[in-house]
Amino acid sequence: MFGFGNQSVITDEKKVDELLSRGVSEVITKDELRAKLLSGKQLRVKLGIDPTSPNLHLGRSIPLLKLRDFQELGHRVVLIVGDFTGVIGDTSDKESERPMLTETAVALNMRNYTEQAGKILDINKAEIRRNSEWLSKLTYAEIGKHADAFSVADFIARENIKKRLDAGTRVSLREVLYPLMQGYDSVAVNADVELGGTDQRFNLLAGRVLQEKSGQIPQNILMTDLIEGLDGRKMSSSWGNTINFTDSPEDMYGKVMRLNDSLIEKYFIHVTRVPREEVAEALAGEPMQAKHTLAHAIVSLYYTEKEADSAKEQFKKAFSDGGVPENIPEIARDKTLSETLLKGNVIASKKEFERLISDGAITNTETGEKISDIQAQALPGVYKVGKRRFVKIIS
Repeated sequence: MFGFGNQSVITDEKKVDELLSRGVSEVITKDELRAKLLSGKQLRVKLGIDPTSPNLHLGRSIPLLKLRDFQELGHRVVLIVGDFTGVIGDTSDKESERPMLTETAVALNMRNYTEQAGKILDINKAEIRRNSEWLSKLTYAEIGKHADAFSVADFIARENIKKRLDAGTRVSLREVLYPLMQGYDSVAVNADVELGGTDQRFNLLAGRVLQEKSGQIPQNILMTDLIEGLDGRKMSSSWGNTINFTDSPEDMYGKVMRLNDSLIEKYFIHVTRVPREEVAEALAGEPMQAKHTLAHAIVSLYYTEKEADSAKEQFKKAFSDGGVPENIPEIARDKTLSETLLKGNVIASKKEFERLISDGAITNTETGEKISDIQAQALPGVYKVGKRRFVKIIS
């Protein structure tokens, strides 16, 4: 799917400087990219996302929002859905080898990716590509040529790889190939700029190397910060600590309200486009009110303002008035309550469940019983988990 048609490029210095600074960790190279953005030339700006899980989450929204910033300035955005690299697996942010996914699993995960990305991007004006278009056609000779641009020392010098090698943990040769593939994506789409998180630095630089080898002008790189999830660790689908694009408005609002107060400003800057002066005003007030403003802004981005208003009212009804909100998420019953809540992504771990039990923070709202047994059976009904979470367990 391609979105064509030249747009006029906006060169407003204030907007360019905001694009290069908001939520940005590093730009390679900043002065050069700023000059290009002020020149009026339309740039090809690339972002690749591997479909390693079925849902996009707010951690993914950070580079997607930055891609939209480029799009709103009139640049051509290229979103690459990594159907080929998703099978191989990137371990840039992992402390152990990521297992290979099957092609079937990747195909299932990516079914709704474009639709989800469309909550942020104007998909009709975006170029959507799958990297199997070019990666599946490479020969051994071509892969060998790409690999010759890098040394093994380059690869093993990466912090997470070095840590694994020092610990005697297996590092597969497959993992060595991933940066080559992501780098070649930049060659295939002739990218002027590539976006990615700070954990992608090596892969992003690989694109510059392979572009230069191919006779292209090396892309500029804009790296965005990573963000913590509900449990304070990096937001990751594998840890179940995510706020997903597909969460209901009520669930999304409630999850934001669960965040630690220390993350309010970071979320405002990275996962919303609330003007900075309004962010400063919100932060000057009470943290709870600032969090309400944040939650409303996030829900409005993925749904409508009316739905965000409703989610806020449901939250207040549940937590200010002591009632049970409407439209709470439903999850299928497993054998024990802990397994049910874990599989339903209501809690992040059994350790969290044990802490909640110890604090008397899980209640069957229909019976009023506080759950005290860590091996408690999962009975159908509505449960309050912690201060702000409600879930309905069904048979």
